[in-house]
Amino acid sequence: MSGRKHGRGLFSGVLLLLLIAGAAQAYEPGHGALNEWNNEARANIPPYLMAWLGLLSLTFLASIFFVWHHIEARWVLGSFIASHVVTAAIDTQTDIVVLAGLVGLIHFVCWLPALLVLLARSPFLSQRSAFGVWSAAITIVILISFYFDVRDAGIYLDHVLELGLL
Repeated sequence: MSGRKHGRGLFSGVLLLLLIAGAAQAYEPGHGALNEWNNEARANIPPYLMAWLGLLSLTFLASIFFVWHHIEARWVLGSFIASHVVTAAIDTQTDIVVLAGLVGLIHFVCWLPALLVLLARSPFLSQRSAFGVWSAAITIVILISFYFDVRDAGIYLDHVLELGLL
């Protein structure tokens, strides 16, 4: 077996263990890293978080206007769709409890490639157009989101791996 295939198998196995570990307990609904992120949690989020999620969604979905001519927009839209598909699949096809920290981990894994493409190509530095403005906005939105997602993902991983570090 090649090193690449072995690495993918190891990564898949670790990811599966992390997801299974999140299925064992009952959690309160909410938006904290170890709260269940369900319909009740979404219905009761504070107004500032509702506004942030609306801005985040609109910024990601604005990529639709640019997908035909800009690879960065295709990466952003694909990453946004992937994060929702993965979250929905876990929620509907497994017994895993979807905690906010797991959602943060999914965001990080799914959105990181789009962020890397945006940073590597940096259209926000060279293009004075609607696309240039959007690329700056989505880069900032992802970076702000990662500030919270990485923290929540870390708390989630610490919890499911029972490390006791956080």
